[in-house]
Amino acid sequence: MPDPKLAAKQWDVNFEEELLQVWEREPGLYAYNPDRGPTYVIDTPPPYPSGDWHPGAVVAYALIDMIARSQRMLGKAVVFPFGLDRNGINIERTVEKKHGKRLHQWDRQEFIDKCREEITAIGDGILRIAKRMGMTADFGHAYYTDSDAYRAFSQAIFIDLFNRGLFYRGERPGFYCVACETPLAEADIVHEEVPSKLAWVRFPLTEGGEVTIATTRPELLPACRAVIVHPDDERWRGAAGKTATVPLFGHEVPVRAHPEARMDFGSGAAMICSYGDLVDIRLFRELQLEPVKAIDERGRMTAAAGPYAGLRVEPAREAVLKDLESKGALEKVQSILHKTPLCERSRTPVEFLLTEAWYLKQLEFRPALERVVGEMAFHPPRHRQLLLDWIASLTIDWPVSRHRYYHTEIPLWTCGKCKLVLVPKPGPYYRPWRDAAPWEECPNCSATEFVGETRVFDTWMDSSCSNLWVTRYGKDEAFFDENFPTHLRTQGREIVRTWLYYTTLKSWLVKGEKPFQHVFIHGLGLDARGRAMHRTTGNYLPADPLIQKFGADAIRFFAASETGPGDDYRISEDKIGGAQKFITKLWNVARFISSFPAIPAGKLKASDEWILAELNALIVECRGAYEEYNLFVPANRCREFLWNTFAPHYVEMVKGRAYQGDDGAVYGLHATLRDLLRLLAPIVPFSTDKIWREVYGGSVHGELLPSLRAGVREELTKATPGIQAFNSDTWKRKREAGISLGQPIEGIAVPEALKDFADDLKRMHRLP
Repeated sequence: MPDPKLAAKQWDVNFEEELLQVWEREPGLYAYNPDRGPTYVIDTPPPYPSGDWHPGAVVAYALIDMIARSQRMLGKAVVFPFGLDRNGINIERTVEKKHGKRLHQWDRQEFIDKCREEITAIGDGILRIAKRMGMTADFGHAYYTDSDAYRAFSQAIFIDLFNRGLFYRGERPGFYCVACETPLAEADIVHEEVPSKLAWVRFPLTEGGEVTIATTRPELLPACRAVIVHPDDERWRGAAGKTATVPLFGHEVPVRAHPEARMDFGSGAAMICSYGDLVDIRLFRELQLEPVKAIDERGRMTAAAGPYAGLRVEPAREAVLKDLESKGALEKVQSILHKTPLCERSRTPVEFLLTEAWYLKQLEFRPALERVVGEMAFHPPRHRQLLLDWIASLTIDWPVSRHRYYHTEIPLWTCGKCKLVLVPKPGPYYRPWRDAAPWEECPNCSATEFVGETRVFDTWMDSSCSNLWVTRYGKDEAFFDENFPTHLRTQGREIVRTWLYYTTLKSWLVKGEKPFQHVFIHGLGLDARGRAMHRTTGNYLPADPLIQKFGADAIRFFAASETGPGDDYRISEDKIGGAQKFITKLWNVARFISSFPAIPAGKLKASDEWILAELNALIVECRGAYEEYNLFVPANRCREFLWNTFAPHYVEMVKGRAYQGDDGAVYGLHATLRDLLRLLAPIVPFSTDKIWREVYGGSVHGELLPSLRAGVREELTKATPGIQAFNSDTWKRKREAGISLGQPIEGIAVPEALKDFADDLKRMHRLP
């Protein structure tokens, strides 16, 4: 018997590094080539470089790569882009913390240069890990959202929509982060239960008596303009219609009966101030109250707060509580957990401030967007509702302007004389805060002085253009027309309300149709106990050590086999180690088979037909799952097939015939291995390619997924339970008799139902 073609006795993680070098020398292996089949465009999430790549993100992008690989092997010419979302507040805050200097204390260009320097280094680390994990994206044409080309592209889309009247400037109360010093959109907000104090404050009634309000925001007393009580609340029925005096500040406010008052919270009476929450904003508009600005954009109390002016919110709150107590106006203070809106980036409580901003219309398009969502196929289908729920929850148009620096600039100028807002022609990348206006005079009044807009886009204004960018909108109309709506959007569940929603909105406004044919939404990577992974909580598993210890294939197989479509998954070294054992098993089986020369055909016996029938069933199931972006099925079915059917039963049944040179057995072994390698190639690309190259030559990644083999008696799969049961029972009886599995045993007969397999079974177990 010849030596195995697989010379190494076991799988070695170092093989992966060697293969990366081989793939580098074969650029056509994964490159987009329209001659391969119909074009298939994937819009992948451009990761945001904000530190070393989170292990959950590494796993998620591995899943996305499996989809890209499987689509190639289904005969598609795949466009698999890779971008980095390098705009935004995160990198700005990193620079601020690193240098101990707030944004608006910097020279703007100096700050931009520092951000670019910082984010480039972090982004390079992400690219390195992506390649090491075997991702087959088009890294040679990676795009960056902070590049001049991408920013000009984003500005061009803004200019188009601006000229169509879809943007407007307005002053209205909205979400504001005093840490980031910028307005926020609803998608920038997260709500968390945080410890708070509920103060019960006595408001004297001018007609006698008092009403007690319960509030978590006593520092907003100077901005109080009304008190509400529920019409059905017996406690305060007599107070409605009267006038109350605001403690410490002395101004009078009306007490009104209103259904917004919550009888089940605190005292049941609430103050309406500008602005404590969305209810306040709504009631100020409904009741036509005059707002007072008590907190400024730096998070400090204004002159309207009297003696508390200049204090930050928290110290002002404590000072107000102390003074209320000294004046006898504080009934009690309770410690509670209060659902509080936080800025998603800074994790600081959001304020509701009256600010001027640029808005993109969205509320009027909600019915159309809901219809568009219904036209896209979701994988898994249940995650469609996440997007529908978000659309239904929207209450304001999208405020797109930010008082920041490292973002795409809003390309607008204002005439210094007549105040006309001017928008340029699309094309160049505009920086209105430093660039001269692209006009010699105002078309309205002929003035020659212009003021450039200093604000920038919300970062999602850029990210939401990704599908238009990768389908070459405005650059290659033939390609765009053929490939829009984009074939597939892949992303995490946590950015449905941001990236998926804003892309849907933007594509609808630009093209009036759905952005994607299919949407694949994966779950979140948690720790072994089901908790979110954070460096500060000590449960963080950095990606680099995991890759070095277990290899990319083990992590990839874990990712596919551990999580069903859209489900969260728990990352642990034990589970990744278990996945590594499968890679070892695959190598060991392949090494044994590589001892026999591969042949194109053979005279099949019943056992050979049986395994090919089982293989056909596996192919049908795996191909169907790949077509539905379900990676869980091929990973687990291939593992089950290898571990529970092919290796312990078929290989052992035909091993004797193979040693004797029986062409049916040798063909059955190689045919099964070849198809199994192809089915597994999208998931474990390193080990399958290493085996394929050494045993068969070429690359498995140049192959298609296997198709059904004709002429196989599919009914033979009915024999599988019987074969497995007979073999298991025989092994058990040998163990009980103290006989090694290779020893002969008396008293066992092959059942009549398995008579077609009798010769192989007898040889396998050394039966008389």
